[in-house]
Amino acid sequence: MHCPFCQHEDTRVIDSRVSEDGTTIRWRRECEACGERFNTFETAELKLPSLIKSDGRREAFDERKLRTSFDRALQKRPVSAEQVDVAVRGVIHALRMTGERELPSRKVGEFVMDELRKLDQVAYVRFASVYRKFEDVADFREEIERLERDLPGMATGQLPLVDDAIAGKKR
Repeated sequence: MHCPFCQHEDTRVIDSRVSEDGTTIRWRRECEACGERFNTFETAELKLPSLIKSDGRREAFDERKLRTSFDRALQKRPVSAEQVDVAVRGVIHALRMTGERELPSRKVGEFVMDELRKLDQVAYVRFASVYRKFEDVADFREEIERLERDLPGMATGQLPLVDDAIAGKKR
């Protein structure tokens, strides 16, 4: 590998470490000519499927867009960056596991909703409202009822979507 400081052709590895999640190796290198040290990283490069948009266009998968979707849905919610990273990796893993070369972009949205459902119910409903194009309050109510019906055990550690005492008075 060429030295980024003096462009000398020879550098040597003086240390290597595996990342905590086991997906990356950090190589500590030293230039034979100038003695400067720098890091390089090694990760497996796996091709993700191309996405077929609703208008028929094909687009390469973009992890930044995926992360932005999570960030918007989880804005001002009590979810850590580490939890978001795990969710993003979960979606990417699901995409890889399909084994497909191309997928409808709607499938990515479904994977995101699955991960958000586990992370935070409010963020899930936020994302679902945009993803499924809710038209009115009734659409929100239906989605919340479906969420509460389908995931009764998942709510541990999360605040309820609707306070039962308040909901009982309004019905």
